[in-house]
Amino acid sequence: MDQMATPLSRLCEHFRKMPGIGRKSAQKLAFYILSLSDEEVKDFVDAITDAKQKLMRCKICQNISDTPVCPICSSEKRDKSLIMVVEDAKDVLVMEKMREYNGTYHVLDGVLSPIDGIGPEDLKIKELLQRISNTDIKEIILAISPTVSGETTSLFLSRLLKPFNIKTTRIAYGIPVGADLEYTDETTLLRAYEGRQEIL
Repeated sequence: MDQMATPLSRLCEHFRKMPGIGRKSAQKLAFYILSLSDEEVKDFVDAITDAKQKLMRCKICQNISDTPVCPICSSEKRDKSLIMVVEDAKDVLVMEKMREYNGTYHVLDGVLSPIDGIGPEDLKIKELLQRISNTDIKEIILAISPTVSGETTSLFLSRLLKPFNIKTTRIAYGIPVGADLEYTDETTLLRAYEGRQEIL
């Protein structure tokens, strides 16, 4: 990248900061942007700006929404007594692909990772506990990726939830240990959801 013109290098560096984007992918994306017309670039920039300015956290479930309360939480058709706890907003989209789950969600916005300096106060755990205290919840489903950090988070949450005497389950291990929910197919997710087990 040292041989590139400075604006191009800068553009590549911005793409490299994105998750899963390496040097070659960053270069491809940068050259793709350069191939766009001025109008297409403007549309792209406007889309980013629009998303940053208009999207917010749902005040109930912490999912990304363009309204203070997201469509799932405001829907009369959803079972409000059921909360599925997920790692991030992408996991809500993944779970919705099953078309079987009819409850609500709670987005943690990450997982516990002491090595990265991420503790309970950095996640939306306090909001979850407030929600449980203020509403009639029958079941909480932990649908967190079975990575080391995900397992730590699930264990931590199950201990926090125990005093509430609410049925707490976790999705079954149709999902390989160490896998990310984002890359799991709908059939495997459905089996994991249906085979969820209560955490005692």
